[in-house]
Amino acid sequence: MFDTSDIRKGLKIILDGQPYTVTEFQFVKPGKGQSFTRVRVKHLSTGAVLDRTFKSGEKLEPADVEQRTMTFIYPEGDAFVFMDQASGEQVSVGEEQIGDNKSFLIDGLDVEVTFFKGEPIDVTLPPHVVMQITASDPGVRGDTASNVTKPATLSTGAVVQVPLFINEGEWIKVDTRTGQYMERVNRR
Repeated sequence: MFDTSDIRKGLKIILDGQPYTVTEFQFVKPGKGQSFTRVRVKHLSTGAVLDRTFKSGEKLEPADVEQRTMTFIYPEGDAFVFMDQASGEQVSVGEEQIGDNKSFLIDGLDVEVTFFKGEPIDVTLPPHVVMQITASDPGVRGDTASNVTKPATLSTGAVVQVPLFINEGEWIKVDTRTGQYMERVNRR
């Protein structure tokens, strides 16, 4: 069991029988009365955010979650198949657990899969991925205003805004958290 003094960012706990992770916390010691900790938690599978207050000395149940590094192999219907490199075990994760991350899943990508009671509930991608542009309009010559961008379609179908000098067939690095272009990558 965790005590309120153990609360920190990233701590995984059980609230109302569901797994949550702490995203923010604040210890409050008022002039009168008992001190308490204000906590913002995020549900590990649905992403719902809750605010809770715990009095000092309250006990919190640790979440029985396991994180494993797995490799994305292929999509299968509305699910995605990942393989554990150590054991060779394959796990199918539903589209609802992956959410918007599916637009950055490329073959052979290593991700962190979170399991709760043996079931996969969340997939965390690396901070950035390198992908190829499959479709993009050419930049307009003479349009040299700063920070001018154009849409580009990636190999997975995702569309990101890129600078005018980026062309079809080039490789770029994309931030998976924001979905934004980071830099051009030389892959020859």
